[in-house]
Amino acid sequence: MSIKEDIRNYIREGESNFRGLGLEIEHFVVDDTGNQISFDKITSLIEKMAKILHAELIYMDGYAVGYITEEYTVTLEPACQFEISISPYSGIEEIRGVYEDFTIIWEPVLRAAGYHLETKGNLPLVEKGSIDPDDIPLSPKKRYKYMDDHFRNTGRFGKHMMRASASTQVSIDFRSEEDMKRKLSVLEKISPILMISMENKTCPDSTLKENPGKPHLLRIQEWDDLDGARTGFFPGSLDPDFGYEKVTDTILTTPLILLTDEGVTTDVGYETAGDLIANGKVEADTPDTGRKTKLIEHFISMGFFHFRVKRYIEIRVADSVPLDRALGYAALIKGIVYSDSNLTRLEHELRGIDSLDKIQKAVESVEIFGLDGEVYGRPAHEWAAYLYDLALSKLPENEKEYLTNVRAFWGIS
Repeated sequence: MSIKEDIRNYIREGESNFRGLGLEIEHFVVDDTGNQISFDKITSLIEKMAKILHAELIYMDGYAVGYITEEYTVTLEPACQFEISISPYSGIEEIRGVYEDFTIIWEPVLRAAGYHLETKGNLPLVEKGSIDPDDIPLSPKKRYKYMDDHFRNTGRFGKHMMRASASTQVSIDFRSEEDMKRKLSVLEKISPILMISMENKTCPDSTLKENPGKPHLLRIQEWDDLDGARTGFFPGSLDPDFGYEKVTDTILTTPLILLTDEGVTTDVGYETAGDLIANGKVEADTPDTGRKTKLIEHFISMGFFHFRVKRYIEIRVADSVPLDRALGYAALIKGIVYSDSNLTRLEHELRGIDSLDKIQKAVESVEIFGLDGEVYGRPAHEWAAYLYDLALSKLPENEKEYLTNVRAFWGIS
């Protein structure tokens, strides 16, 4: 079996009739002055907490960088952003319960050490211009050194993304290749509204100094000017023949920057997975299925597109937000993608959006004008109200209340 077949099969194995929602929230761990916790301090706390919870520790380059429980996984991002990844649940209330249990455990521990969790799209001290991202040290992991060196040559905002940004991510299931394509297409087309719905800034009028005319979606601006080989919308995703084959081709042709195999991380620069396999640096035919799966997951992880196709669809367009807004966001997505009638309706209404450039043009309007930005001929706030109503019509009664926090942000009466 070829590596292309392995990757296609890996994605296909995700097909499911389960209507799950996975939620990830990245946090800044900061003291009362807004400065982030050091790597040594947070890894020490992670080791202690894992021992208390009898959880499996995650190591990278010899450092304890997270732990795994049945309900969630904790990991550290490049500058000690603290991420919780909640296992998929079909009910919003179940997700709430897992997150609240997580904070009940962690908040007293962090408070005793002089720190607290902060949810923002950008570290407030950086957004306000009080410090430069380069003032923030990276975790001492080879992965981040190689990425940092690479991004300094590919775009303007690598140091912002790695050191001073945080996101909220929602993952959804797909039933088939056609269902994956359909959901991804609709989600990409409504993404300008999803982005602004989850904007979370410290200062309403702040901008990136490199983009002074764009006061909205700062984190999205950073990602869009990071590295065109691996960011933005998924290549070819609106093409008629898009499917697992094209997803696989993108995975195999995206420059990897680094390779992590059997616990060892090496710098591979602009070589792709396809290159490494062709020149024998990666053994694609290894009989070790666990190793092969980890390699495939690593290849996928080095594409930083707004939406990732894995064994599920990963939606990566939201800033880090507090729990209530994150749950409202998850409810909004649930009410849209898990309703065939809502998907059909949006497919019909957005059928004229036949290129990723048209979506990007809407994103850029929202970056300038926020909810008043023009999205496919209508103000973003009109689309927001419309999506809210669509989701509300399909959510169970006990989950409709979660939309309240999103609606309040939009200012919809």
